[in-house]
Amino acid sequence: MTQLTEQEMRALQSLDTPTVANAIETFRLRLRNEGYINSAAVNHFPRAKPMLGYAVTMKMHTDGPPHKGSTYPDRSDWWDTIASLPNPKVMVLQDADKYVGIGSLAGEIHASIFKALGCTGIVTNGAVRDLAALDASGLHVYSGHISPSHAYAHIISVGAPVELYGQTIHSGDLLHGDAHGIVIIPPEIAAAIPVAAATIREHERAIIDFCASPDFSVQRLREMVVAFNNINTGDI
Repeated sequence: MTQLTEQEMRALQSLDTPTVANAIETFRLRLRNEGYINSAAVNHFPRAKPMLGYAVTMKMHTDGPPHKGSTYPDRSDWWDTIASLPNPKVMVLQDADKYVGIGSLAGEIHASIFKALGCTGIVTNGAVRDLAALDASGLHVYSGHISPSHAYAHIISVGAPVELYGQTIHSGDLLHGDAHGIVIIPPEIAAAIPVAAATIREHERAIIDFCASPDFSVQRLREMVVAFNNINTGDI
């Protein structure tokens, strides 16, 4: 995993997630319908700054007791694994049950644990609970469900790839998220994203200003959009 400098991380966190997605598209490293999760993962507490961190992946079950022990207190070895990884981290939990969201691992207690271990956010296709406490924690929280109970929440794997909403996420993936969803930033271009984003925003601003100008014309607009598309493969 390639770690960015603190300055590079700050530059990425200053951008909104759609702008990051647009900038990634200019490098043509993947298809435009890959590498992100949309609002199917509900952002419960949009924060002033986007979520940014390296994924820590885990799978869990909640719909029945584990084969050994009872629930999460019987297995805490994964705390050591998480603590050994670089900050900032995003906890990515796949609920691997047939019926997803029956119980929640991520509530008041685990929000405190995750934060102490260097996590800035929680992303799960499953359930969360203790919403007021999660909000007060300052963590970014994305989930597909809310549940009043932890049921039989227990971890079944740590560090293996997980799949949320049809998107595979690997441990160490750099995630950027806001109210629009979550984007996986390819490591080889992560440091270059802010510069690409600035170029895109310059062209976008020119088009927006022109649309409000008394000199507006469809022909000139068409020329500007064609020029913009020469540097950006995404929608504008």
